[in-house]
Amino acid sequence: MLRVRLEAQGSGRELALAGPRCMIGKDAGCDIVIPGWKVSRRHAELFVASDRVYIRDLDSTFGTFINDERVSGATVVEVGDQVRIGSHDLAVAWSGQGQPETEPGALAPAAVAATPAAPSAAHAPAAKSTEHPAPPVDVTYRYRRLLHERLLEAFDVRRTDTHRMADADLRELTERLIGELMVKLGDELPEGLDRHMLLEQVRDEAIGLGPLEPLLADPSITEVMVNRCDEVFVERAGQLQRWPVNFTSDRAVQGIIERIVAPIGRRIDESSPMVDARLKDGSRVNAVIPPLALKGPSITIRKFSKRKLDSSDLLKFGSASPAMIEFLRVCVVHQKNMLISGGTGSGKTTLLNILSNFIPDDERIVTIEDAAELQLHHSNVVSLEARPANVEGKGAVPIRELVKNSLRMRPDRIVVGECRGGEALDMLQAMNTGHDGSLTTAHANSPRDMLARLEVMVLMAGMDLPVTAIREQIASAVDIVVQQTRFACGTRKVTSITEITGVESGKIQLQEVFAFVQTGRDTNNKTVGNFVGRGAVPEFYEELAAVGVPLEMSIFDDVLASGKRA
Repeated sequence: MLRVRLEAQGSGRELALAGPRCMIGKDAGCDIVIPGWKVSRRHAELFVASDRVYIRDLDSTFGTFINDERVSGATVVEVGDQVRIGSHDLAVAWSGQGQPETEPGALAPAAVAATPAAPSAAHAPAAKSTEHPAPPVDVTYRYRRLLHERLLEAFDVRRTDTHRMADADLRELTERLIGELMVKLGDELPEGLDRHMLLEQVRDEAIGLGPLEPLLADPSITEVMVNRCDEVFVERAGQLQRWPVNFTSDRAVQGIIERIVAPIGRRIDESSPMVDARLKDGSRVNAVIPPLALKGPSITIRKFSKRKLDSSDLLKFGSASPAMIEFLRVCVVHQKNMLISGGTGSGKTTLLNILSNFIPDDERIVTIEDAAELQLHHSNVVSLEARPANVEGKGAVPIRELVKNSLRMRPDRIVVGECRGGEALDMLQAMNTGHDGSLTTAHANSPRDMLARLEVMVLMAGMDLPVTAIREQIASAVDIVVQQTRFACGTRKVTSITEITGVESGKIQLQEVFAFVQTGRDTNNKTVGNFVGRGAVPEFYEELAAVGVPLEMSIFDDVLASGKRA
């Protein structure tokens, strides 16, 4: 049962609603009717998934807010969050299968204290549990599939051009059609089935992201993988697990893919069966459809934190030591060109976002990516995104062209999301022509492997350059290589920070400054070890100290740097 407490202008009332969903708005048909000129007819909805309360704004004019931040998509309502719709504050509690019923006014442990006054002892937020809820059981699959198939038939019969309809009109039409279909089904739907919840689920799958919405709203889930319509996996705490939720058909999965890629000007069809895209919150999406995907349409979504991460998060997660973070801060502030290396899913882009926080706010930054996912919080940022070819195979704008163009945009720093090919040559040239402090990422298993890959990527530019010249360019352009590693247990750590010192006898010379030395595993099978300093002071540190820049030289001492155990 959902219990909702509404407060406005000092007065409050409590409502108890059967079922895990309710509609909020000023329309008389809503489950919770609230007045106000800032409240839309159908403003927002509350629903429960995995014993957690979510709120979703229904494209309202004035928005729904949690802690003064506007809600976009389905969002978890955490303990202590302040939910506001118009001039109304909401407190929400869910008494589900695993929770006891509560008396009105005494919200359940998962309640949200949403009033500005200090909570009393009866309303004090409980500490968040570190245990993840068990995956929900999908009991509505059969009926969702039946309704979804008939809904698609209804759209086909009406010849409705849904692409030209406004979101609110499409939502209203879809709900009306589903309601009519449910009436026609009659006794085929069991009496105990929550029909309102079923309508919402079918609607979400038809015009939204369907079963993915609760997964995307769950902050404990970092990656969502749809192998086929009835096979969904998620990553939580670095570990993969099967999630018992199903799409009604391959057609439903492909429809969701098309709704994701259409707003950003991408396309996916048999002639172009792969696509990289992004969600509104910046999460990265990769999709593959038949004939390349043999089991059916496949979606991989790598979620990004809604909260701005900073260097303190590296310490909290044991990904780096204080000495490492201080060194990286100095490198960024004093405009050293840095290359972040690591395997797939090792956290390169996340680390790049964190390092970008150290860039002074008075500098102009140009970011270049295949699919925009960087989230730089600076006042002077220009974000560029590559464009694939159109249906005729024309109009493609690759990253390499964007790197060349960025040189004419007066950047202080150039940030390339990832170097994969010939753009590496243009990036090196930019680093060598006055754009110091530039950052980029690339795939490699070690700093030495990274340099070898960089040589290959430069050759992919089509220039017949001798290897000696390429190595001279790399040694002159790149100052620091940061190696990020994802271990088998799911933990991610900075395992090496290496300085490039020059070229000797035709070979690029490296000097490791910091490293992570693994010593074993703990009782939870997590990787443990020490962050150690190698006792070497980089050349540029000595140059900065010579001109009077205050620096902490003790961070390179092996004893101090190894004091952080992770």
